[in-house]
Amino acid sequence: MAAEPTTRHLVRAGTAQAPAAPVGRGTFTPLTSEICRDPDRFGALAAEWTALHRRCGPATPFQSHAWLHSWWLSYGTPGRLRVVLVRRGGTLVAAAPLMLTHRPFPVLVQLGGTISDFSDVLLDDDCADSAAPALAKALATAARTAVIDLREVRPGAAAERVYDCWDGARDRLADSPCLELPAVPMDELLGRLPSSRAQRARAKIRKIDSLGIEVRVVPGEEIPTAVERLLHLHRLQWQGRGVTPEHLSARFSEHLTRSVRSMVGCGDAMVTEFRLGGEVVAADLTLMSPRLAGGYLYGADPTLRDRKVDVATMLLRESARRTSAGGVGGCTTLSMLRGNEPYKHHWRPETVCNQRLLLARGLLSPSLRLIAAHAAARGRAAVLVNERLPAMRAGLARRTRRGDGKE
Repeated sequence: MAAEPTTRHLVRAGTAQAPAAPVGRGTFTPLTSEICRDPDRFGALAAEWTALHRRCGPATPFQSHAWLHSWWLSYGTPGRLRVVLVRRGGTLVAAAPLMLTHRPFPVLVQLGGTISDFSDVLLDDDCADSAAPALAKALATAARTAVIDLREVRPGAAAERVYDCWDGARDRLADSPCLELPAVPMDELLGRLPSSRAQRARAKIRKIDSLGIEVRVVPGEEIPTAVERLLHLHRLQWQGRGVTPEHLSARFSEHLTRSVRSMVGCGDAMVTEFRLGGEVVAADLTLMSPRLAGGYLYGADPTLRDRKVDVATMLLRESARRTSAGGVGGCTTLSMLRGNEPYKHHWRPETVCNQRLLLARGLLSPSLRLIAAHAAARGRAAVLVNERLPAMRAGLARRTRRGDGKE
C-alpha cells in the first residue's frame, strides 16, 4: 500500500494539518504530514532521511535509515509499517519510524526493536519548534486507537519535545541504564581512577603492547567478511556461557551485515580488528554520531584470556584514541550503551537512564495506564530478583559444598 495522501488545506484520512511555518517576510510554507506504510517507499526515503538525520542534533546511529530499514527487512511484520513523515515545502523536517503491534490492544512501537540501544524520532534542528507539534498531531492521527510506546529514549532526545507538546494522555517511565564516559584520551580516563586501579590498568596496557597486537580499521569493501568474523569471534567468546540468543540468529547476522555496510559508507559505523601473529583475535563494532560513539558488539578469541589479555581495556583504549582524536566526528560521549555489567564500572562511568515515553489520545488513557502499571510491576520484580539472587546463589553454593563434603 502506498503512503497515505497528503493535504495542505484539509485534514483527510491519514494526514494532519500543522500550523504554518514562516519561511520569509510575508510568506508561509505549511507543514504537511503523511503515513508511509509501503516498505519499498520507506527504502526509497534513504537520501532525504539521511539528510534529516544529519540535521537532528540528538539523533543516534540507531535512527539512521540504514539501521532502521535493514531492521525492517529482517524483523518487520508485513502490513504493520507506520512511518510518520512531516514535510515543509517538500523538505522532510520530522519523522517517526513506527510499527503496529497488538499486546493485546493496538500499540505503536519504534522500529529497531530490542536490538537497538536507543530509540527516537527525528526533528530538523532549524525548525524543531514547529516540527515537534506538527509531528505530535500527525502521530495522534496515525495512532487512532493505539497507544504509542517509545522505549529506550535517551535524555535530551527529540522525542522529549514531542512528549512536551502532546495533547492527550502521556506517561514517562524509567527504562534501561546506560553507562557513559567522556570522549577523552586514555590517559585522562586513567586519571579518573584511584591510583592503585590506574596502575593495574597501565600494567594491562603494557601487557597488550608487549604482545604486539596490531589494530586495523576495516575498509568498506571488506565489511561483509569482517562482520562474519566478528560474529564468529563473539560465539567463541561466549561459548558455554550466557550469550544473547538473538546474536546467534541468521536474521541478526543478515541485518548487521546489511546495515553496517551502509553505515560505514556514511560514517555512522566502524569495524576494528585486532591481529596477533597475523590472525584476527578480536573485532569490535562501534556505532557513531556527532555527539556519541558506542561500542555495540565485539568478539574475542578465548586464547586472549589464556594469554592474560584484558580485552575490555584493549577495546576501550582504541575507542578512546579514535574518539578523542576526532576520528569519529569529534563526539563528546563514549557510551558503553545499555547494561550495568560490573566490568564497566571499573572506569567510573556516569549512569544515564533511558526513558520510556507513552502517548495516547485521551480516550485511551486506561490502556496507557495499563501498560504503565505492567511496566512498573516488571520493574519491581526485576529489582526484587537482583536483590535476592546473590543471596540465593550464595546459599546454593553453601549447600553444594556441604553436599560435596567440603564444609
